[in-house]
Amino acid sequence: MDRLYKTPKDSGKITAALQSLKGVGPKRVRLLNRLGIYTIEDLLYHFPRKYEDRSLLKEICQLREGETGTISGTVTGIRDIRPRRGMTITKAAVSDGTATAFAVWFNQPFIKKQVNKGARIIITGKADRKYGNIQLTVSDYEVIDDQEPLHGARIVPVYPATEGLPPRVLRSVIKSALDEFLNGIREFLPPEVLDKYDLMPLDKALYSIHFPNNPDDTRKARRRLVFEELFVLQTGICMLKVREGKTAGICHKKNGPLTDGLMKRLPFKLTGAQKRVLEEIYRDMENKTTMNRLIQGDVGSGKTVLAAAALAKTVESGYQGVMMAPTEILAAQHAEGLTELLSPLGVQVALLTGSMARREKEDILHSIEEGRIDVVVGTHALIQEEVRFQKLGLAVTDEQHRFGVKQRARLRDKGENPDILVMTATPIPRTLALTVYGDLDISVIDELPPGRHEIKTYWVSDAEKQRVYNFIRQQVSQGRQVYYVCPLVEESEKIDITAALELAELLQSQIFPDLHIGLVHGRLKQDAKDLVMKAFKNGTIDLLVATTVIEVGINVPNATLMVIENADRFGLAQLHQLRGRVGRGQYRSYCILVANPATDEGRARMKIMSQTNDGFLIAEEDLKLRGPGEFFGTRQSGLPDLKIADIIRDIKILRVARKEALEILDRDPNLQYPENIRLREKVIARFRGADNYFSTS
Repeated sequence: MDRLYKTPKDSGKITAALQSLKGVGPKRVRLLNRLGIYTIEDLLYHFPRKYEDRSLLKEICQLREGETGTISGTVTGIRDIRPRRGMTITKAAVSDGTATAFAVWFNQPFIKKQVNKGARIIITGKADRKYGNIQLTVSDYEVIDDQEPLHGARIVPVYPATEGLPPRVLRSVIKSALDEFLNGIREFLPPEVLDKYDLMPLDKALYSIHFPNNPDDTRKARRRLVFEELFVLQTGICMLKVREGKTAGICHKKNGPLTDGLMKRLPFKLTGAQKRVLEEIYRDMENKTTMNRLIQGDVGSGKTVLAAAALAKTVESGYQGVMMAPTEILAAQHAEGLTELLSPLGVQVALLTGSMARREKEDILHSIEEGRIDVVVGTHALIQEEVRFQKLGLAVTDEQHRFGVKQRARLRDKGENPDILVMTATPIPRTLALTVYGDLDISVIDELPPGRHEIKTYWVSDAEKQRVYNFIRQQVSQGRQVYYVCPLVEESEKIDITAALELAELLQSQIFPDLHIGLVHGRLKQDAKDLVMKAFKNGTIDLLVATTVIEVGINVPNATLMVIENADRFGLAQLHQLRGRVGRGQYRSYCILVANPATDEGRARMKIMSQTNDGFLIAEEDLKLRGPGEFFGTRQSGLPDLKIADIIRDIKILRVARKEALEILDRDPNLQYPENIRLREKVIARFRGADNYFSTS
């Protein structure tokens, strides 16, 4: 048996309350709760953020000035010194036979009660020479008794901590939990998987991740726990995918006059990528099982026309279609575009939003329920209980990352297993797509329509603002229009609106008094917002000052310049979305990023945006810079957080874990076999409280 690792007695279930641990009272429970720790299991899965190798003990005579080292010796004396009011210095003389060092603690008078003369002690600290003596400013210490050392003379874990609960206290509490409760954890990975990938048993892995004997222990333990985490995550996602994939759905008809008529009416030819994705959609819709497909395509890649074709197919098969968008501006734009494409073919299209007058809304709701409206476009108002379809065949969600998974499910529940089509213009790296959209089949439009110009992007400092103003005037003089996105002050809509108002006032009164300047932000009433956007689209506004409300879905082909203030405060994905508002017409377009980034990450974002228009490359870089948890600006609703895995670093394990999850579910889709019950419990527990993502009802 390895040093320190021993099989403890079984002391109860790991879901036991934290207060069952020795030394953990109500106050300490509250502090642990602050770290997201509520049970013994949470505590055991609170992993170290790093390790300090204190296993090499130095002789005191070997210590060099300025270095941090660990020594072991005997306390030959200890006293408190009070050089001034409010300060206590505790000083202990420690000898190891080669020399004597003076260990120093600042403002910790309780040390004198814990460290007695004659005690054996291990100390880690920074060495200095003062008055001819070696002095150690103590960062950690441990009085040696019959127990194995915990805080020194070994590889020491350092944990994410909180005020009042320092790493050494967490270390002691976690060690107690391991000794008392480790046997309460039962293995749940299939034996064949453990053998196939040479994975550590769970109890050994948990002990070794906290208190490894050597770096190899840490590596093996981490590999096991990363696999476990990704395996449980992928099993949950794949269970949903398997369930949806086997649901008896609508078998749509082969293409007929309506679908073919739409293709003939298009004023352009579909790209090869669009044709490929459309064939995938048609194949899914004609299948007997429910379609669950994500269309992923960069800004301007032509996703909307594919949605129109899918909606035409469901109407031709005798069903209704619905399309949900995140904002009223985008919903109105989609409704206008679909009406233009489908109305001449006899398809009735209607818009439904929360801001509609009650009478108008009631008329539309009545027409939907009676089946007089074929295609409904709207915002989240579509998922309200009062919206009832006569025969829903297809539900389309645009800009899916703006909605939680639960909202997507509520839209699906408006019909009897309608086909689901999800669209996003936020390019998602394949690694993240496996996690965020693992329950969907993914189609990628990786080709822009011919004639689309690359948007020239420049990064300038505040000192070059006059050049920016001159370029704005040049574009307007040529008959073009400009977006000017105000600084992102903080995650506060109210403050950001104030910034937009101030920017609009500055530009109108001092910089461009002769230009027509408009302002749009999230707090404007819908009527006012529509008036501003119509004026900009019609060309009566030269320069539109806006918050990020314009990030999604506004189509003004005459707008050729996007200026973004404080651009380094925006994420890469959001900058790419904003830039996509220009370059939508026949004219050369530009994006100017005004920024003075103070961090390496901020400078990296500006360089990436200046160097490429490739949304997928930008997404990969965004994922590397910000990490998966914050890829969308806010955490994707519905997914459990990863505690130890990194889907960039651990992509190979992710793929293997997904493969194994699918193989197990192929044999046992609901994990009902006796050997899989523990895995099922783990999956359900992992997804509990996660916005009903893992819902099998």
